[in-house]
Amino acid sequence: MPLFPNERNVRTTPEGLLWEPSERWVRGRKGDVTVVDSRHPVLVWEPDLPVPCYTFPRDDVRTDLLRPAKNPPTGKHTGSHTFYDLEVDGELVENAAWTFPAADLAGHISFEWFRRWGSGLDHWYEEEEEIFVHPRDPHKRVDAMPSSRHVQIEIDGTLVADTHRPVLLFETGLPTRYYMPREDVRLDLFEPTDHRTGCPYKGTAQYWTWSGEGEVPRNIVWSYAEPLAAVGPVKGLVAFYNEAVDITVDGERLDRPVTPFTASLKP
Repeated sequence: MPLFPNERNVRTTPEGLLWEPSERWVRGRKGDVTVVDSRHPVLVWEPDLPVPCYTFPRDDVRTDLLRPAKNPPTGKHTGSHTFYDLEVDGELVENAAWTFPAADLAGHISFEWFRRWGSGLDHWYEEEEEIFVHPRDPHKRVDAMPSSRHVQIEIDGTLVADTHRPVLLFETGLPTRYYMPREDVRLDLFEPTDHRTGCPYKGTAQYWTWSGEGEVPRNIVWSYAEPLAAVGPVKGLVAFYNEAVDITVDGERLDRPVTPFTASLKP
């Protein structure tokens, strides 16, 4: 569960949900149709999920576009049992919305964030800014800070990066990531892949895979060609998963951390 530096507005339900009102103006669209338009959204953190979702007052939702789900899922969204299909301009999106089984959130409807995960809307906005992947957590901070630390990266004993001009990215709940100029990285030892990931705080990342020998996970190197403004200093720089490489900072070898990414970093 997330850690809240200011818990004044955070509340807990018997089902284990954490929630708090948000002051952001949130809109969700399917194609050109606005399905959600709310100035009173509520952020909800489900048990064992690291990122929040929004739920909205029913009056802020185009409920005329919702249909009782034909094939509702089981075991999703903290025991929710009421799901809706969304129909817009003749297109049906299954299980696009649901209601949480919590008295505190009665009269609210939640939506899957993006259709690329099987259901949901096409575009989401907080104020006038489009938001990707999931809602931003107001209790999470991401800072990108230029540094003069000496950072070295090794893979199976091979030095693959050596720099005195990294940008350190500090992100709540994750180890410090060390972004380095490409000139200081042996990218010739890696192959670009088609893998891409999106982050609501940083943008869309492209990846590289180790081309040498050894049991090394795929896609352990990434870069943001066009990062979001908040982390502009990492533009075009290269980072490695601390969980899968050996990092030495100012002569001190760092321990490999265990994070939510560890399980997926397999050769």
